[in-house]
Amino acid sequence: MDTENRKIPRRIAQTVLNSLKGGVVPRIGLPYITVGRKNEIEALLHDVDIIAEGGASFRFIVGRYGSGKSFLLQTIRNYVMDRGFIVVDADLSPERRLQGTRGQGLATYRELIGNLSTKTRPEGGALTLVLDRWINNVQTEAVRETGLQPGDPALTAAVDQKIYAVTAAVSELVHGFEFARLLSMYYHAYAEGDDETKGRVVRWFRGEYTLKREAREELGVNIIITDDDWYEYLKLFAVFFRLAGYAGMMIMIDELVNIYKIPNSITRQYNYEKILTMYNDTLQGKASYLGILMGATPQAVEDRRRGIYSYEALRSRLAEGKFSRPGARDLLAPVIRLEPLTPEEMVVLCEKLIHMHAGLYGYTERLGTEDLADFIRMEYGRIGADQNITPREVIRDFIELLDLMYQNPSLQARELLQSEEFSYAAPEAVSDRKEPAYAEFTL
Repeated sequence: MDTENRKIPRRIAQTVLNSLKGGVVPRIGLPYITVGRKNEIEALLHDVDIIAEGGASFRFIVGRYGSGKSFLLQTIRNYVMDRGFIVVDADLSPERRLQGTRGQGLATYRELIGNLSTKTRPEGGALTLVLDRWINNVQTEAVRETGLQPGDPALTAAVDQKIYAVTAAVSELVHGFEFARLLSMYYHAYAEGDDETKGRVVRWFRGEYTLKREAREELGVNIIITDDDWYEYLKLFAVFFRLAGYAGMMIMIDELVNIYKIPNSITRQYNYEKILTMYNDTLQGKASYLGILMGATPQAVEDRRRGIYSYEALRSRLAEGKFSRPGARDLLAPVIRLEPLTPEEMVVLCEKLIHMHAGLYGYTERLGTEDLADFIRMEYGRIGADQNITPREVIRDFIELLDLMYQNPSLQARELLQSEEFSYAAPEAVSDRKEPAYAEFTL
């Protein structure tokens, strides 16, 4: 998307700048600030094409805190929604895992379904919208094919037949029979204006029934979604969404570090076993129209004592090959390791932020080329920056610089950059350290 010369809506600019200054990834406005990651995005979009053709994919996005991992996930989220995909996403936490003894796996499922998003409902909560759209589309198609008018019993029969074709296709899958029954129940409740039954079905799909007895009494079904089988229902949803007219489904799960932090080794292993199941399903053709992206830190993946690599079946599948190295990573492998953004890429990002900030607050851009070069040199010249600096830190510093200059018009960028607080760790503070290549960086 070309955003270079487009005026950025103030609402979007405000959200983006506030999110970045707070250290979180904005849900909107990403095309205005996307820089770098071209190769990673192309590799992931290749997966998207395969998914839309009926395949499946599984990738880990691995990077340190603040390296752009969550940013990349959000960027792909926006791309695939534009391509007609449904996206469900969740961050793991102590209360949300892939497997648990106290409902933590089901809590993750509920979070995913609660965040179900489409292009027209990107903020989440789109399940009911998707179900209603499916029924409307089927009815419209039946009217077009038969020429019959709404209210005609023959049209109702034609719609019934089309609904049955979808539910029959779903019912052949694991747990598909009850799932199909509930879809059919939702359709009939929709047609009859029975909002109570519709609400109960949606509640079941969201995993909110905790007792089989309650589901049996209210819906006549004998199963509920549980900690053990919630992922099977996501596979069912992926097939149903395709039959309902969407391109496919993308599952995005971030903060895998919360599995790494689980103190009990057996519980960790159960969670890694769930990852293995999902991974094998996608690679062996047991899932269709489904993509899975998981975000993790290097330690959460590579630590042989507690990380994903502590589970041998996963380590043997995911370990990097002999030929990959920094600067030449295999982006077709299951694990995509994020390289740091270059100083040149950070300059481009900062230029975008200058334009956005000036547009939001209505002032003439004041930071010159030399000021920007000084800022980047200082950021990348801090002690240990070659190993530890992240886009998050640079962006937060830069937005603070812009905010201070806006609020203090008499203040010059050079005054701030040369202040003791900002330059406390500039390269000259360490005389015996080899000068990094980016110290010579110029614009």
